[in-house]
Amino acid sequence: MNSEKQVIAYKKYFLDFYSKQSDSVQAKIEWTLQLIKVTRQVPEKYFQHMTGTKGLYEIRVEVGSNIFRIFSFFDKGNVIVLGNGFQKKTQKTPKQEIEKALKIMEEYFNEKNSK
Repeated sequence: MNSEKQVIAYKKYFLDFYSKQSDSVQAKIEWTLQLIKVTRQVPEKYFQHMTGTKGLYEIRVEVGSNIFRIFSFFDKGNVIVLGNGFQKKTQKTPKQEIEKALKIMEEYFNEKNSK
């Protein structure tokens, strides 16, 4: 059985973030997304459920001392939808980034369900 996941970017949220990153950060993001695609049980170091949310995950990317997060969620089991991304500068994930991610997730499912 093929357990490979499909990773898709929703609208321009992820791509806007991705396009602003350096080559080394982009390469690490791509490496991390590939790992998530093909690994059955992704280590929490790279992919973790956001506590206190219903279905929101963060993809964790580190390049040197820089830490980046990309919010994502599942659709139909094996599809991972990428939402917004940001550079993490504090210990705690900024509340407005989580709220933005939840809005994107809601928008995605509302749009999908209205088709």
